[in-house]
Amino acid sequence: MRKNFMKRKMNRFIFKIGIGTFILIISCVLGIYFISFLLGPPELTNEQNTVYYSNNGEIIGEEQGTENRHWIDLEDMSEEFIHATLLIEDQHFYNHIGFDFRRITRAVLRNIQSMSLKEGASTVTQQYARNLFLSHDKTWSRKLKEAFYTIRLEMFYSKDEILEGYLNTIYFGHGAYGIETASDHFFHKSAKELSLAESAMLAAIPNGPTYFSPLNNETNATNRQNQILGLMHAEDLISEQDYQAATEEVLVYSEQTERNTDSIGPHFQDTVLKEAAAILELDAEFIRSGGFQIHTTLDVDQQNHLENQIQSEMDTDSDIEIGAMAMNPDTGAIQALAGGKAYESSSFNRAIDAKRMPASTFKPFLYYAALHHGYTPSTMLTSKPTEFVLEDGEVYQPSNFNDNYANEPITLAQALALSDNVYAVKTNMFLGAQTLVDTAREFGFTSDLPAVPSLALGTATVSVEEMVKGYGMLANGGHEISSHTIDKIMDRDGEIVFEKDNEENEPVLDPQKAFILTHLLTGMFDSELDGYMPVTGSPIVDDLTRTYAGKSGTTNSDSWMIGYSPSLVTGVWTGYDDNRNMEIVAESAYARSIWSAFMEATHEGMEQESFHIPSGVVGVPIDPETGHRATPDCNSSRVMYFEVGTEPQSFCSEHHHENQENEDERGIFEQWFELFY
Repeated sequence: MRKNFMKRKMNRFIFKIGIGTFILIISCVLGIYFISFLLGPPELTNEQNTVYYSNNGEIIGEEQGTENRHWIDLEDMSEEFIHATLLIEDQHFYNHIGFDFRRITRAVLRNIQSMSLKEGASTVTQQYARNLFLSHDKTWSRKLKEAFYTIRLEMFYSKDEILEGYLNTIYFGHGAYGIETASDHFFHKSAKELSLAESAMLAAIPNGPTYFSPLNNETNATNRQNQILGLMHAEDLISEQDYQAATEEVLVYSEQTERNTDSIGPHFQDTVLKEAAAILELDAEFIRSGGFQIHTTLDVDQQNHLENQIQSEMDTDSDIEIGAMAMNPDTGAIQALAGGKAYESSSFNRAIDAKRMPASTFKPFLYYAALHHGYTPSTMLTSKPTEFVLEDGEVYQPSNFNDNYANEPITLAQALALSDNVYAVKTNMFLGAQTLVDTAREFGFTSDLPAVPSLALGTATVSVEEMVKGYGMLANGGHEISSHTIDKIMDRDGEIVFEKDNEENEPVLDPQKAFILTHLLTGMFDSELDGYMPVTGSPIVDDLTRTYAGKSGTTNSDSWMIGYSPSLVTGVWTGYDDNRNMEIVAESAYARSIWSAFMEATHEGMEQESFHIPSGVVGVPIDPETGHRATPDCNSSRVMYFEVGTEPQSFCSEHHHENQENEDERGIFEQWFELFY
């Protein structure tokens, strides 16, 4: 008896809970609808420009979101396109109230089965609400707002009005919003004139504009087009004859034109756009009209300096091109960028997307590895014509510039300053070619690097960005670098949706060896290291007013100069897009002259900087010819840095007899002054 009583009591309790929950849900729904009614119809517009700011808040560019839109009435659209879109996007559009609960339930079950959130169930109204008012982030707050706007759209607008608005605002990639603009962009015709095959192709794109655009991937696009045509046939929207004709029709696409801009750093802004799209996981073109405020890393003064030097140094009538980048080595912030000589001529970004042979500018990564394997700045190897017999029996004989050789041993310091190729290949052979590949990976290189002896001479192809990042790791003492162009992104409501974390990256390189190599790289500007030829920086050394570390490199078709101060690393490449040889002597000097002029202009007015000397390193005056400690008798002397315990202990004795007769004429103070200074 008591048992039955408790059971009835529990049933009543459950019933009350159920009734209460039902009333609560109904009340919430009624409340949402009541508030929606009070708010009235939402404005059917989302035209907001995205604005780019420099690192000090100056506007550097603005994306005109309305430039590629054109609104047309529903009756001016191809019926086949309308049918195809509803079939693939929302089959029950005219029968639901903004939410397709059957699709939602099915999507939830499939997502549970796959343990993912890949299956979606958004209706046309929900997608229209999202396109009009919201970002595409996948947060619960965004989904709640989307539902709220969906209710308001369905409450105050007819189905045809909603459908018309949706088809006029959906994104088809390539900056084309709405069916009329897309029809013109892809087929150069109005939406009313689209054939069945063209309608199905365009209906296929909005689900993934990058993946399904026939201009990006025709195979993916055609497969989805055929899927849509098959569904239309299965639903009796088209006949068998129409289906066959549409699947066999060869589509002819309009000739495309490149985007142009007169704003500051157009190649830089293109890079920002791609980076923002990756950060927010949105299509790049959606960013253009999303009303975002993007705060970038661009330094306007540096950008102007770079562009001015390019214009003043390079022949405007020549086809020769440039890729250049300036970066803060501590943060990885790209502060100036030139992807080409003139954006209006070519929007291709040669600083990031092009890959060229870096020539001798790749040698520092080899010598960093060498320092790990017992080399010091005074390590001697003979510079003379040398044949290397490889494992497969092939003979490899590298040559120096203009076939100049010392024909005697030279130090690592001099080999780097003079860019001796034989010394580099000998070192690479000694270390093993794979060692250089592994070392380059430590410096952040992702390009294909074949483990061959000639890699020491920069025969692989890499980007300017990779090279600048690698040198930047030396400039910052060995910390990893993540290059970037964006500090912060705010949405149209002023909410921060991304902010760069500027915490110091993990150390990757040995700080002692990174500093020793940095000091070695200052040698290209030091005439004390002149040997069988002048140091490679001699043509620009008189233009420099402070200490820089750097390296130049040249092939028949590429000219490079990469160098840095403690606060800025800059890389410049010049050459022809078609890899033709640079036959005009002045062209091979562009990279060095632009680099030096830019660095000097950028550092003007700044205090002199010094590279930080880490503990465990000692500086010793060295005779560059012998690699021993310099004496007052030596013709030249340069302070070189060594890890404590690896510095030379013996003094140079080769120049004693040469200068013995002059020694008595100099006082002891003068001799010691010469030793240290």
